[in-house]
Amino acid sequence: MTCTVGIDIGSGAVKTVLFRDGEWLSRRAERIRRRDPMELAKQGYEEVLAEQNLKPQDVAYVATTGEGENVKFATGHFYSMTTHARGGVFLNPQARAVMDIGALNGRAIWIDERGKVLAYKMTSQCASGSGQFLENIARYLGVAVEEIGPLSQTSKNPEKVSSICAVLAETDVINMVSRGIATADILKGIHLSMASRLAKLLKVTGIVKGLALLTGGLALDEGLLAALREELVNEKIVGLTATNHPDSIYAGAIGAALWGAFRHGRLSELQSRAAA
Repeated sequence: MTCTVGIDIGSGAVKTVLFRDGEWLSRRAERIRRRDPMELAKQGYEEVLAEQNLKPQDVAYVATTGEGENVKFATGHFYSMTTHARGGVFLNPQARAVMDIGALNGRAIWIDERGKVLAYKMTSQCASGSGQFLENIARYLGVAVEEIGPLSQTSKNPEKVSSICAVLAETDVINMVSRGIATADILKGIHLSMASRLAKLLKVTGIVKGLALLTGGLALDEGLLAALREELVNEKIVGLTATNHPDSIYAGAIGAALWGAFRHGRLSELQSRAAA
């Protein structure tokens, strides 16, 4: 029995998963909200172990990703692009691309059936196509995060945000509110602006066919997913289908746990050969 834990520390949340011999046993996700990510990582680790009545010595490998290089109890760290790729294939074996949309940026990752990264491109951290930007706008509009997607999909006349810069885009939104633009139309316009950049990102990465799985903090925003599907048609990327998974936010942590299991297996194999 081999137990591994994956911990993904992002800009907005800490995700923790526990695997045993490839089987997913437990998960935790905590929004950071000005709390110490390292403490949240420790808390999530302890909680997934307690849920399965396990102790730290029962865990063969603790793998971190994202901003988790400094987790003191970790065994090793993996680059987030590779963990999202591996986690994406675990969640949907048909995926040939992963669109990781986090709090600060977006990333298009082209993968093969094993989750090997073939190519990737990223947005700028100051771009208005990020989770933090959308959350700031929702707060300004008085809309709860979970209401963004459903409200966006009721829009009849979306108003697109023209600026790539997040600061200038927020000014655009303020002007829209002063002009009396409906909240649903503002949100749908933001979704379309974000989706347009994501679609172009997929295109320049060479991802033009197959299944693209959304991961990261905005993966479950159905309004953004709907807008991305529209923009893929507008960009004439008709061979590519965008989708998400109920557990998309855990993709990085899943990939870390699975890579941790792989590395542990290889290390054990090398040690056995050395001892022979």
